Amino acid sequence: MDPRLSALQLTHTLPLQVANQIGLRIVEEAFAPGERLKETELAESFGVSRATIREALRILESRGLVTILPQRGAQVTQLSAKELEDFFEIRAVLLGLGSRRAALNRTDEELSHLQRRLQALETHKEDLDDYARLSGELVSYLMTVSRSVAITAYIDDFAQRIGRYVRLGLTTPRRRQQSLSVWRKLIKAIAAQDGDLAEAIHRNLALENRQAALAEFVRRSTRPERAE
Repeated sequence: MDPRLSALQLTHTLPLQVANQIGLRIVEEAFAPGERLKETELAESFGVSRATIREALRILESRGLVTILPQRGAQVTQLSAKELEDFFEIRAVLLGLGSRRAALNRTDEELSHLQRRLQALETHKEDLDDYARLSGELVSYLMTVSRSVAITAYIDDFAQRIGRYVRLGLTTPRRRQQSLSVWRKLIKAIAAQDGDLAEAIHRNLALENRQAALAEFVRRSTRPERAE
């Protein structure tokens, strides 16, 4: 490969890689809603130029994770109950359709891979960050099994944006245990190649996650501020 082409490719992908890492920190609440993101500090943290950080922040703005204000810079977007409800409603339909197709199209090898990912969820159910990340990866892989390029693209496109809300819905150990129980049923339906059942289970799982996320959002919104 022409080394100049390789360097050009790296230049173009670096802001995306940085954006993905900052986005993950936002999803995992290392950066809180409303928090200002300082270019200089981020550049030092990632060992890149401020120009790269600016491009990464623009990518995150397009994902709805960051708002860039004139003369004030970038800040993490606030969570929104309406956005939460809208996203999950759309997601429920897409995931249901994706799981239906996955049940009908999956190979034995893909089923084994799904079962291994399910086992990883079981292993990490006590850790919120790990569980949320692994469940997101399981969703992404399941959508590829569906053989639907459109559904896979839609789910991946707003994975981080909705990821903050998905994580809210998995806050408690009890909720993660409930989620895991439904995932077991879903993988069982896919193993049986029951498209109708897989669609219903995954759609219901998404709606249950919505309710749990909304309850946590309301709890945080109404929590009294601690005195200084």
